[in-house]
Amino acid sequence: MSIETLTYAALAAHLKISAKAARSLARRLRLPRSFSDEGKALVSVDLAEIRHKLQPSRGRPAGNVARLAEQIEALKAEIARLEARAADRRADFEQERERADRLTVELLQATAETMAAKKMTARLEAEVAALRTRGRAGGSIDSHGQAARLLGRLAATIVEADREAVNSNPAPLSFRLAEATVRQK
Repeated sequence: MSIETLTYAALAAHLKISAKAARSLARRLRLPRSFSDEGKALVSVDLAEIRHKLQPSRGRPAGNVARLAEQIEALKAEIARLEARAADRRADFEQERERADRLTVELLQATAETMAAKKMTARLEAEVAALRTRGRAGGSIDSHGQAARLLGRLAATIVEADREAVNSNPAPLSFRLAEATVRQK
């Protein structure tokens, strides 16, 4: 059990490791340290008590580099394939979004047409009901020409409603084509 006082470089030479590793080992083993007159750190160590095994270097063998390069190329190819697939999905998504937007517009148009038709139907039903009640209650409406005026107003209202429906909100092309086909038969 001979205790020697060595610098980190000398300890590294005895253990066949680097000076940095020797310093780290001295810290880990909590070896007593002091400083020489030259300002270098000295470590008091019993070399017989230190059981230090050399570990193999962590460098990669040359065969691994080629294998890793192959893996990198395979991963790059996979990334390119996935990017192309994502672009296809994005295009499909955009087409479906446009289709949904068109259908929404058509639905809103159909809703507006339906609401206008319901409003006009209610108005016309009210006028027809008024005509019927006046005819029953007053006896002879024709004597004053009121029936002709009311029927004329009713016809004008129907024509006006029909023009509004055609001008304000033309039917989609598919609806017009189907209607034209029905008319030809």
